[in-house]
Amino acid sequence: MQIGILETGHAPDVLRPELGDYSDLFERLLDGHGFAFRRYDVEAMVLPQDIDECDGWLITGSKHGAYEDHAFIAPLEKLIREIHAAKMPLVGVCFGHQIIAQALGGRVEKFAGGWSIGRQPYHFEGREIALNAWHQDQVVERPEGARIIASNDFCAHAGLAWGDHTFTIQPHPEFGARFIEGLATTRAIGVVPQEQIDHALANLDKPVDADVLAERMARVLKGAA
Repeated sequence: MQIGILETGHAPDVLRPELGDYSDLFERLLDGHGFAFRRYDVEAMVLPQDIDECDGWLITGSKHGAYEDHAFIAPLEKLIREIHAAKMPLVGVCFGHQIIAQALGGRVEKFAGGWSIGRQPYHFEGREIALNAWHQDQVVERPEGARIIASNDFCAHAGLAWGDHTFTIQPHPEFGARFIEGLATTRAIGVVPQEQIDHALANLDKPVDADVLAERMARVLKGAA
């Protein structure tokens, strides 16, 4: 199967040489599931001409807000609606989660409660898991037809699903400890409260359940959720 990765942003320049870009992180997360990948730099206005160019689609995170005025937002939302209407496999993470929700009738905003970074607990499909988060924006109103599959006290709509074909998650299963450490010591300084940075760094060694999400994402992308 060929999965199209819709790149709505890129990893910080300072982290990319060692840890890779967002697409690299997803390809490593989903390694072993039999996927081939094709990348589209959506942020630079490189979008597929037809939804059948790939068998399934994955939308990455981004530094941008889904509600902001960027040239790629409207065509990406149109593409999302076409993929969703065709019931093709579609997965979104962080910004991807938010833009899919927005495109399908939900609402995203900069959350008044602030940031969530580092290892966080979630209720996920009947079990408790931990995943790395990095966001201030949230889905605050879920779209019609979406069911909540992940949440915690800070983020009520941390995971959404429509049928078996569209699956979105707010935290980052693709972010490992080293990536969180890199963000906390570069991008977070002067932006995220220091106590949250300290907490994220103090919990780097604790395990996360990225494998649970990798398996779930793979099942959706294979059309076997």
